[in-house]
Amino acid sequence: MSKFESLKVVDNFYQNNLFFPMPTVAISTLCEDGTTTIGAYSLVFPYYIAGKDYYAMILECRNSSNTAQNILRNGKCALSFIKDDRKYFKELVRLGFPGKTPAEKMKDCPFELIKGEAEGERPLILKDAYQVIECSWDESLEDAYKSKEHIGELEGVEPPYNNFNGITSKFGCHFILKIDKILMEEKYAKGLKKGLNSSSFPNVPVDYGYHDSKNFWYKKFKGFRPIAEPIAETNAGSVESVMYCAERLQTKVRFTKEACEMYVKIPRPFMKAALMQIVQIAEENGIEVIDKQAAERIAEIRKKHK
Repeated sequence: MSKFESLKVVDNFYQNNLFFPMPTVAISTLCEDGTTTIGAYSLVFPYYIAGKDYYAMILECRNSSNTAQNILRNGKCALSFIKDDRKYFKELVRLGFPGKTPAEKMKDCPFELIKGEAEGERPLILKDAYQVIECSWDESLEDAYKSKEHIGELEGVEPPYNNFNGITSKFGCHFILKIDKILMEEKYAKGLKKGLNSSSFPNVPVDYGYHDSKNFWYKKFKGFRPIAEPIAETNAGSVESVMYCAERLQTKVRFTKEACEMYVKIPRPFMKAALMQIVQIAEENGIEVIDKQAAERIAEIRKKHK
């Protein structure tokens, strides 16, 4: 008998189908008013590593996120890699929760921001990062500049889509980021130049991705077991906001207030898409009114599909 079990591949498979260790990165971008905002990301990896006239990273993100909208608009960002400190990770969990404006996210942000070294108007970088990559989006690849036409479309973009650069799906975006500058804390830079030993490495947290509605999981540099960082309850929406969204769906299916209370923890950017999935299941199963009992039944159907 095989020791392996086959899993159905679903959306966000790297979180729901795999234990996939990733970096923990604070990406800063420029807002329309010139201020810097920060988003938390792990889906950022080396892309062009040799044999080309420049080096590049690739970022995968929601096309409706503040980060994506800002890169589409001005093409600049900075990747600040945080150190292994619980307070840093806790803050990135807060910054990573979707649906808030840059002003709301940055209001009480404890990170000290400083100017980087790349030329031109750039977002600020995290002073306490152990390394920073300042980047420019290569919008020429795959004519990705055409994706700029969809700036401001925050509830999903209709096709056609690009394959690897720009807007790549209804809710997704990929950015090929040309590396303009690599900045590193002096003591770690010296280790790379003079030769590495066990003390030359920064304390780096390993992120396991967002696995459920309650916690982000990550692994400290020193230690054995992953740690859960709870998502703050204050990030939840209101039942009124759910009802407002539900009432504006193009469907004959109706939601009761009791049912809407079950969906308040769905992030605002995902609310309409999630409710439409629920409506589709309701229509397929002859459900005209989604009350608490119907919502629980639909939840079981969605669970089986996953």
